[in-house]
Amino acid sequence: MGCGGPPASDAARRPGIAAASNVIVIPPDSPRLATIRVEPLQLATMSAEEVVTPGRIEINPNRISRVTLPGAGRITRVLVKTGDQVSAGEPLLVMESPEAQDAASAYAQGESAVAQAAASLTQANLATAKAKADHDRALDLYEHDAIAYKELLNAESVYLQAKAAAEQAAAAVEQARAALQLSLKRLQLLGLKPGDERMEVSVRAPLPGRVLDLAVVAGEFRPDPAAPVMTIADLRTVWLISDVPENSLRLVRVGETVEISLDAYPGEVFRGRAARIADTLDPRTRTARVVVELDNPQGRLKPEMFGRVRHSDVETRTPALPVGAVVQDGSRTIVYVERTRGEFEVRVVVAGRRSGDLIAIAEGVQPGERVVVDGVMLLRN
Repeated sequence: MGCGGPPASDAARRPGIAAASNVIVIPPDSPRLATIRVEPLQLATMSAEEVVTPGRIEINPNRISRVTLPGAGRITRVLVKTGDQVSAGEPLLVMESPEAQDAASAYAQGESAVAQAAASLTQANLATAKAKADHDRALDLYEHDAIAYKELLNAESVYLQAKAAAEQAAAAVEQARAALQLSLKRLQLLGLKPGDERMEVSVRAPLPGRVLDLAVVAGEFRPDPAAPVMTIADLRTVWLISDVPENSLRLVRVGETVEISLDAYPGEVFRGRAARIADTLDPRTRTARVVVELDNPQGRLKPEMFGRVRHSDVETRTPALPVGAVVQDGSRTIVYVERTRGEFEVRVVVAGRRSGDLIAIAEGVQPGERVVVDGVMLLRN
């Protein structure tokens, strides 16, 4: 006793003492046992092959608008702030513009031109009707030898001239009406209606979205209507852009559903749809740009967020464990298999490919065997 240690049978009953080279025993009444969680090895749906690439959230370029002014003018009121959510057609700002008065004057002149052309057409139609009646009467008289042929020719000439004048008057009416419609559209582009007394122009949101950038203040005169005054983006859908290596492009398909993990939300998996694949490769990196479209109804996905995209091949059913259950012990990959309550066997396994939070187990554990998935470090220590 004085020279040796405790018998092997005593060692097997002590917490954390190995009774054999590959077995760890914890007494059933030990509080340590409550911190260890065991689950049976089960089959999981995993892809036969996959590629994980870094990606970045971007605004969907089809859902962004850089708002410009309809003309030069002075800004009188700005109705929104950066970060505001706006609806399509909602007023964004109000401005005074000389073009508003010009458009109103052009519309009034167009109305007058239409009225004058219509009056001329009426007179021309009356003249045409009278000339036709005179021509018909002259023709009847000529057929009864009551007038000379020369008089019939004169009546026919007057009728043809009146008819041509009526046709020209009708064309003038159509032209005047077309010009009036253009003037009306010009008013509508400025947000005005015929007869408006106040010549203030309201600039409205072209699409629903959030105001990302505001570059105008009340009282400012903007001489260049082409310069954007604010940016509105609809973030209900966003893009995630990733660069897939050339040798993994076979795993990417347009329309496939992909899994996305973001640095901002660790442990959470998002899903999106591969919307398009670039037609050419980047010659420097030998990668192709892939666009993934994600729904973002709550606005949690922000432009410039970083994450990873998992593109996978055909899925199969294979034995798998949570990643935390598998331990690298030197050159060995091991798991802890529960033999009975409180007794755990160290088992060398052959691990396969990792997919998300799961790792495939090719050899070493059979489906149904119970494996420690939480509390592994307690057993290692």
